[in-house]
Amino acid sequence: MNMLTTLIKLLSVITVVIFATTACDSNDGSMEKAGEKIDKATTDFGNKVEDACEDLKEGLNAKDPNC
Repeated sequence: MNMLTTLIKLLSVITVVIFATTACDSNDGSMEKAGEKIDKATTDFGNKVEDACEDLKEGLNAKDPNC
C-alpha cells in the first residue's frame, strides 16, 4: 500500500511538471514581458558593475584591467 501511494504521488508530480512546461510556450503574456524586463535590468546592472571594476583597475594601473 505504501509503495502504491508513493508511485501515485510520483506520477502526479510528473504529470504536473509536464503540463506546466507545455503551458509555458506562450511568449506574449504580461508575465513574460515582466521577466524580460527583469532579465534586461539584471544584465545592464552586471555590465555597469563590470565597467566600474575595469575603470577602477585601470585607474590603479593594474596588470590585468579585466574583471
